[in-house]
Amino acid sequence: MDLKQYLQELKRVVNIDCGTATPAGVEEVSHIFQQWYLSENWHCDSVDLGNKVGPGLFATNKPNATWYDVLLVGHMDTVFPPGTVSERPFSIEGDRAYGPGVSDMKSGLLAILWALRGLEKADLERLAIAVAMNPDEETGSAYSHEWIGGIAKRSRCVLVCEAARADGSLVKARKGMARYRLAFKGVAAHAGNDPEKGRSAVKALAHAVLAISDLADPTKGTTLNTGVISGGVGANIVADRAEMIVDLRFNDNAEYLRVNEAVQSFSQRQFEPDVLTTVEQQAQTPAMSPSAETEKLMKLVEKAGEAVDVEVRWQAVGGGSDANHTAALGIPSLDGFGPIGAGFHSPSEYLELNSIEPRVRLLREVIRSL
Repeated sequence: MDLKQYLQELKRVVNIDCGTATPAGVEEVSHIFQQWYLSENWHCDSVDLGNKVGPGLFATNKPNATWYDVLLVGHMDTVFPPGTVSERPFSIEGDRAYGPGVSDMKSGLLAILWALRGLEKADLERLAIAVAMNPDEETGSAYSHEWIGGIAKRSRCVLVCEAARADGSLVKARKGMARYRLAFKGVAAHAGNDPEKGRSAVKALAHAVLAISDLADPTKGTTLNTGVISGGVGANIVADRAEMIVDLRFNDNAEYLRVNEAVQSFSQRQFEPDVLTTVEQQAQTPAMSPSAETEKLMKLVEKAGEAVDVEVRWQAVGGGSDANHTAALGIPSLDGFGPIGAGFHSPSEYLELNSIEPRVRLLREVIRSL
């Protein structure tokens, strides 16, 4: 492959502010990839997912297919706000590339494109391949997971091309995730003159933080984190409002059902007399765990790795991806087929340059092997 061209293309899409909440930037990225796919004579359509997010992008070599041998998935959005590109644009230092979204996951989107560019004509004629590019994965794919799930249900398997882990591992399992906002409404009063007339929302929140913590079960990998809290307007006023944002992670979808029921029941619970509690679920992603069919797919990937001299190792990770949604539908799904990277969601995010060609080669061989 032409690594110089790959890096030129990578620089172009990394140097676009395209956080999930920046739909215009996501749309710009989608237009660039659409032109690249069209130039390879692939059918490629923009997908309207509503006015809250940018468009999705769908590409295929068989526009009339009703069934796909593989669905390749990646996301165009990042977690970074507008202005990030001007602060730290794409750069190369030594054997690594840096920049917002360089490995999460612009490099993976390009790995898909380059793997498909290198397929033999006979493979393209034999296989029906679908590519779905998502505009809102970083916020749980709330607007896109049904669209992607619909394609996955018509696919033999799903390969998500998030970055390989720092040690080169592919991803066989991911924790599920849910996010909750708990709001507390009390009664304000002067903290010195009339404290007894007040009903502290902050005090109710404090009790709720402890109750949330008690729902965790580390033996099963179930964790809850109250990551954001706010409330009150002054130290001399009994706080009449407070809120907290809670992150739930779980390996077992049955654990999600248990914890979700408990958290939702908090809306009926008074953590302090006369303080109203409101519970809102902001996001939810099911756990991804390998099925028997997924394990067969893993064996195929391992064999492909041997064929192209790329060592294949597997890892279970805590973060979620679109593979969580497709695996929950019963479709064999694996992840981590992008080049190696780390530091996701931070200014230190990087891409290992020497991993680009081998990972494109591995992905192409896996597709060929289907």
